[in-house]
Amino acid sequence: MSIINAFDPISEEILKPIHMVKPIENFPETVIVTFSEHIRELAATLFPAVEIGHFTAGVKLPIYAVDYRDRRIGVYMTVLGGSASAGLLEEVIVAGAKKVLFFGSCGALDKALCAGHVIVPTSAYRDEGTSYHYQPPGDWVEVKSAEKTAEILTALNIPFTAGKTWTTDAIYRETRDNTEKRKQDGCITVEMECASVMATAQFRGIECYQFLYAADCLDGEDWDPRILGQMPEGAHEKYLRLALEVARRL
Repeated sequence: MSIINAFDPISEEILKPIHMVKPIENFPETVIVTFSEHIRELAATLFPAVEIGHFTAGVKLPIYAVDYRDRRIGVYMTVLGGSASAGLLEEVIVAGAKKVLFFGSCGALDKALCAGHVIVPTSAYRDEGTSYHYQPPGDWVEVKSAEKTAEILTALNIPFTAGKTWTTDAIYRETRDNTEKRKQDGCITVEMECASVMATAQFRGIECYQFLYAADCLDGEDWDPRILGQMPEGAHEKYLRLALEVARRL
């Protein structure tokens, strides 16, 4: 059987997330998800926060409840890659999350997207394995929340670009030919989670949102690292505060 035919909407899972995690009392309805330990720790120190639990993905990953203005919002750091981030999302849903906002860096497939620019993914090309267990075969996962995310960013006066993204499992196999094919498909960014987490959330019936910010660039003769791994001073806090502002409006 081909991987693209792995979706089984009828029979039950053998190992369920409820076997690993139990509901957490007073768990925040809205949760923001970062891929940065720095951002997670900033959230825990800049705002009134309390650790309300933890998840385990090879390492202990705490989740905090943050009091931000008029809202109580959950914050946790997930793991790189679609499979791991979707698995942790399953556990967060069991814990009590109803709305989840992912935010993190991506590679630009268009050099016109300057370093740090915000992108709202509208659909994700499924060059990974996880989404095929949550949705029927197809090349794309629709990001059904994109319009609402865009509306919130517009209200916040945040410049952004909306467009398709390429979700890949293989960070070191973004070949020139495949990159050109994805650009021809209309993809403006490449990352490793969007298709997986969107498919997971839609299957489980919760709201999932995402914004990205451009880091490195793959549009050109040579790879350009730009700000990948060397964020400008204050950038982590800027994206954290943006995520919190978006989350409180969901």
